[in-house]
Amino acid sequence: MSIPYKVAKEPGEIPALFVDAWMKKDADYLASLFSENTEFVNVVGLWWHNREDIRKAHAFGFEKIFSESNLRLMETSVKYLNKEVAVVHARMRLKDQTPSMADETPSIRQNIFSFVVKKSEDKWICESAHNTDIIPGADTNLVDENGKLKSVKY
Repeated sequence: MSIPYKVAKEPGEIPALFVDAWMKKDADYLASLFSENTEFVNVVGLWWHNREDIRKAHAFGFEKIFSESNLRLMETSVKYLNKEVAVVHARMRLKDQTPSMADETPSIRQNIFSFVVKKSEDKWICESAHNTDIIPGADTNLVDENGKLKSVKY
């Protein structure tokens, strides 16, 4: 990654930079926000163990799934664990995802991202991220007798 991408000077900037990279559909820029041996769990539980896997997955996503998508940052909170480590939560909204054969008109999705970030010299970098979809009106997920996952309210 030879292009000098924007870097986070404060932990709470990570979600905004993630959105900036997303909106530019730039997988290299997005991956630059993460350390070399980072961990990332996406909304369906795919688990990537390094920056290059994150880059490849997002490059595929920007080409096939999210080419016309719009990601918007709605809210951010930062909890410092010490002077060099923080947990950053961010609520985001995704619209205009590419339709699939299963659903020709995807709705707007909302999610919560959890980023564990660490100060590295003069910038903050993500060491771990977890993306979780918000399912309106649901309390948990169940697997039915056919092995299908569905969100339910209790």
